[in-house]
Amino acid sequence: MCAVNDALSPPARPTGTVSIREARPDDLDAILALYNDAISTGTALWLDATVDRANRASWLEAQRAMNFPVFVAEVDATFAGYASYGLWRGYSGYRHTVDDSIYLVPAFHGRGIGSLLMKALIDHARAAGFHVMIADIESGNVASLRLHARFGFEVTGVIPEVGTKFGRWLDLTTMRLALE
Repeated sequence: MCAVNDALSPPARPTGTVSIREARPDDLDAILALYNDAISTGTALWLDATVDRANRASWLEAQRAMNFPVFVAEVDATFAGYASYGLWRGYSGYRHTVDDSIYLVPAFHGRGIGSLLMKALIDHARAAGFHVMIADIESGNVASLRLHARFGFEVTGVIPEVGTKFGRWLDLTTMRLALE
């Protein structure tokens, strides 16, 4: 989840209908802006440099090729965030385990949209026959830790100081949800 960025915030906080749908190519600009905001302002992504549109287009194409979902949340047809899952590790022995990612436009935090996206991801992963969903979360991201705990994810471990960003060491909390 990312910090505030006025470029990503809608002009007003709509109070209407929330919808969750599969991402389309015309969502790429909004997905790119939110992803790069997470890189630039937050610690959810441990990257130092933002990415370009081609990067996110390749990612979306790869997600589709692997039958992994990318869900978009909208409130009154306004982009509010997105979620996806993919293989947790690239080795064949991990092929039954996926990890999730959820990103929300800051103006939509605290409105239950992350929960709707999480439910969509879990339902999809179960229907696809995956065994476990993993969440690797920066340990200071209390909102993400709470969201995952509400859905039954359990902390399996904390690894201190395995990443760095903004000149400080970051701890990684790993959470696990059995899907079967």
